[in-house]
Amino acid sequence: MPAETQTELDIAVEGRRNFAIISHPDAGKTTLTEKLLLYGGAIHQAGAVKARRAQRQATSDWMQMEQQRGISITSTVLQFAYQDFQINLLDTPGHQDFSEDTYRTLAAADNAVMLIDAAKGLEPQTRKLFEVCRMRSLPIFTFINKLDRPGREPLELLDEIESELNLQTYAVNWPIGMGDTFQGVYDRRKKQVHLFERRSHGSQTAKDTVIDLDDPKLEEILDPDLYLQLQEDIEILEEIGSDLDLESIHAGQMTPVFFGSAMTNFGVELFLDAFLDYSLKPEGRISSEGKVEPTYPDFSGFVFKLQANMDPKHRDRVAFIRVCTGKFEKDMTVTHARTGKTVRLSRPQKLFARDRSSIEEAYAGDVIGLNNPGVFAIGDTIYQGKRIEYEGIPCFSPEMFAYLKNPNPSKFKQFQKGIKELQEEGAVQIMYSADDFKRDPILAAVGQLQFEVVQFRLQNEYGVETKLEPLPYSVARWVAGGWEALEKAGRLFNTFVVKDSWGRPVLLFRNSWNLQQAKSDCPDLVLNSTAPVGSGIQPGK
Repeated sequence: MPAETQTELDIAVEGRRNFAIISHPDAGKTTLTEKLLLYGGAIHQAGAVKARRAQRQATSDWMQMEQQRGISITSTVLQFAYQDFQINLLDTPGHQDFSEDTYRTLAAADNAVMLIDAAKGLEPQTRKLFEVCRMRSLPIFTFINKLDRPGREPLELLDEIESELNLQTYAVNWPIGMGDTFQGVYDRRKKQVHLFERRSHGSQTAKDTVIDLDDPKLEEILDPDLYLQLQEDIEILEEIGSDLDLESIHAGQMTPVFFGSAMTNFGVELFLDAFLDYSLKPEGRISSEGKVEPTYPDFSGFVFKLQANMDPKHRDRVAFIRVCTGKFEKDMTVTHARTGKTVRLSRPQKLFARDRSSIEEAYAGDVIGLNNPGVFAIGDTIYQGKRIEYEGIPCFSPEMFAYLKNPNPSKFKQFQKGIKELQEEGAVQIMYSADDFKRDPILAAVGQLQFEVVQFRLQNEYGVETKLEPLPYSVARWVAGGWEALEKAGRLFNTFVVKDSWGRPVLLFRNSWNLQQAKSDCPDLVLNSTAPVGSGIQPGK
């Protein structure tokens, strides 16, 4: 490889940062996303999730149902430049019903930001998503939000993170007051106090007064009680707190902690500045050829998300590609690892929620959008040069099942098209009865909200009204060894046999007791709670 090309790749990788935000619903994730975009200069006025008429809608919540309900129900990618860095922000749904979409997005992330409500501390969905981050050894940055409201003591919140998540903490900044008395934060990196001026809804960047900790003016400006409390807290942190260890952060064993209020912009810019210093640049990824570094000269990437109808006028389908190695260039020809076919990558797009713009090139760490004419599946690898295939993304066991029926035969084509495209997306798992006479698709979901989203989108995007017929099952297991192994096992009681979108056998059980009964009746039958990956090498192999 020419030295100039190697230098170009080295510089590009050094200047890229990529992260996903994880949180429990209502912790303020979409609000934080908006404020990061505001400080990054990507938008000029931040929107609120439940926007008033005078406010603009949140950029990341572009789907109509998201705007109606004030929640994030699909992951989005937002790319923007900040200082000398190109940042790829992967916004994920917080609602547990969409945890599989979040898992897929985390597979494309190099870092994670864990957002915590200062009043509630660690919540169930945050814990679940944290475990996914830990499985991937992602560096985790913690932003404790809503300090402008009454909350728990900061030291108590740090202790909860350390004891419950077994994760060392390092407070990068420290709050001055809380709720009505919240006046700003102390930046431990520069030993400076940042006092903020409150702005209506934080739609614009906050005015920031910076004072050195040892400046005599500080004692005059701050309330006496707040000043004394700050001095005590700093002393405690220096005495008993951990030292900052960048290696531990990059290994996912220590989390830098930031305090602030996304709604009023307190601490957001400080967080962004420190994140660029401490976060992990794009790293090598596990593949069929072992670990491949991002500066490997040949282009490669993998599909972690598919999305239909981002532009309702054109009924498009977009594949989200994480660039893993080399340099992507418009109109390049690549090999599709799963099929062996060559594909020309025309009309590549820079993604910014629903908005897109044409790009000419991209590097490791970037996420690009490609038109998907039915070629790509989640987990697919594309590459140039020597064959390479990255780890696939497994499906998890759904817990709710229902037949999806189309009561209007004249809408058959639209119904079939909608089901096909939503299935490709992974918005919900779709299965079919092993009995070929029963042709209605079976929706398989983690939660009820997934069903509602599918029905809403079929109506809104494809003009098809549908009905659900719930099925009395709560456990799904994939049969290792496929149909041959199932046939050898003989007759199974209290079991419904279906096939997934790849045609593989899946057993549905009413409850875990029926599952255990099947295992004891057929001890040689191996059942898995996650599906074999549809494309890509099996993780851990």
